[in-house]
Amino acid sequence: MADAQKATAEPDSGISGEERRVIFASSLGTVFEWYDFYLYATLAPFFAALFFPPGNDTAALLSAFATYAAGFLVRPFGAIVFGHLGDIVGRKHTFLITILVMGISTFAVGLLPTFSDSTILGYEIPGIGWAAPVLLVILRLLQGLALGGEYGGAATYVAEHARPHRRGFATSWIQTTATLGFFLALVVIGLCRFYFFDAETFAEWGWRVAFLVSIALLGFSVYIRLKLNESPVFARMKAEGKGSKSPIRDSFFRYPNNKFALLALLGATAGQGVVWYTGQFYALFFLTITTKVDPLYAYMLIAGSLIIGTPFFIFFGWLSDRIGRVKIILAGCLIAALTYFPLFGLLAKSANPDLAAFQQRTNITLSVDPAQCNFHIFVGPWSQFTECDRAKDHISKLGVSFETRDGGAGAPVVLNINGTDVTPYTADTYNAALVAAGYPNLKAEQVEGRTVFTPIPADPDKIAWGTVLAILSLFLIYVAMVYGPIAAFLVELFPTQIRYTSMSLPYHIGNGWFGGMLPLLATAIVAWSGNIYAGLWYPVIVALVTFVIGLLFLPETKDRDLDDVSGSRTDATG
Repeated sequence: MADAQKATAEPDSGISGEERRVIFASSLGTVFEWYDFYLYATLAPFFAALFFPPGNDTAALLSAFATYAAGFLVRPFGAIVFGHLGDIVGRKHTFLITILVMGISTFAVGLLPTFSDSTILGYEIPGIGWAAPVLLVILRLLQGLALGGEYGGAATYVAEHARPHRRGFATSWIQTTATLGFFLALVVIGLCRFYFFDAETFAEWGWRVAFLVSIALLGFSVYIRLKLNESPVFARMKAEGKGSKSPIRDSFFRYPNNKFALLALLGATAGQGVVWYTGQFYALFFLTITTKVDPLYAYMLIAGSLIIGTPFFIFFGWLSDRIGRVKIILAGCLIAALTYFPLFGLLAKSANPDLAAFQQRTNITLSVDPAQCNFHIFVGPWSQFTECDRAKDHISKLGVSFETRDGGAGAPVVLNINGTDVTPYTADTYNAALVAAGYPNLKAEQVEGRTVFTPIPADPDKIAWGTVLAILSLFLIYVAMVYGPIAAFLVELFPTQIRYTSMSLPYHIGNGWFGGMLPLLATAIVAWSGNIYAGLWYPVIVALVTFVIGLLFLPETKDRDLDDVSGSRTDATG
């Protein structure tokens, strides 16, 4: 501990050449791995029409989000499997395996047939029905397993190379990789969708290019990682014969390490996870699905916010070396929870003022038999959608809030718009009534004697571009506050013998389960409640719970010594 305190007191002399090499190699490979993982997340709404049966847009979207969530749900299992290997075999070899699994799985997504039919590189491939989403889920599970082992390895590897007084700064570069991977996915998808291919070609096969090019990224990443040496802290521990024989048991079934694993989850990573996914993915889906911003403009706005916000990961990592990790993480959770509702309200008005004005002047209610309305999360062949469910899905998909009223047992579904009843439910009937009331994002056209309703994106001339970009950038600053210091915090919380395993599981439960489930749960909550902002209650509540638990129980870790491999670290185990 004395060495760590001495190092902390030394003047800041910058990053050494060895540290730069380790940070670059680890971060670059992790950027590519996040790119692979988030390709599907970015395209989830688009995949709803490719891999799931038509007929119910929200059901297909929920199915796409459920498949998206599958990759997150399995991440803790990857953390256990690869964390165990990392604590026994070594950091370097383990996250070399994870990047191979991730890269091959992502490449395979680009070769999958869709639900109906598709053209793959000029060859007609017949649709394979429900086998298509099943295969997609399997590949997402493999991606999740790989990512479950990747992050802990990269963060631990960098932290164990860094000097104590620079650990937050050094590991913050790893923290930028998820955002940079997301940015890279947006750029590649944007180029494919709006530059290299027209809309029809992209829908047919152009989307596959973003997945297929990952094989080149895989080759480069493997080459970079093969040049790395093992972590010096881990190597010394192995040389002294002081490693753990059962990292899983020592991490989660031995006190007090199991206590700190639970506190890391509930007092840090759960709140960090929901803030991360609200600020990036849910904000993107809110723009494209709820406020009807054209996907190209939404991608540009999110990409702009990523450029503005990414340096703050480094800043807050650097700041945590000076004032501590925990207070920055908890402040980010609290500020986000207190401001999400007003900021998303302002985002809706700024991104689509016509839709916001329509909502303000239009009173929409849906009278239903509550017993006939269901809350759908995981949607599949087993799901049964009632007329109430379809009506709610349809209205919420248009980005419009409505009030649900109890019509009594056996009552029919009745939509009321400014005092005028609309029944029974059909998509065309509801669309016609909404357009007649002034709904701005549908265009009615006569085609062969039938009225066809075509979606219209938000008017780009009316978007308050500066305000929208400022809000999205503020979301990214929240993300940087909770995410920038957390790698250093988790690494420092546990001793060397079990560090990879112990830090990986709470991180991936917090991010994979609490965070990764956010788009799915938020979409389901919005459709069920009829309020386009109701989905925000989920991240707000989780972030507040994390703030309270972290404030009461989490220790500060910034001055702990990672070089102690004696197995008797009282500073890391209570």
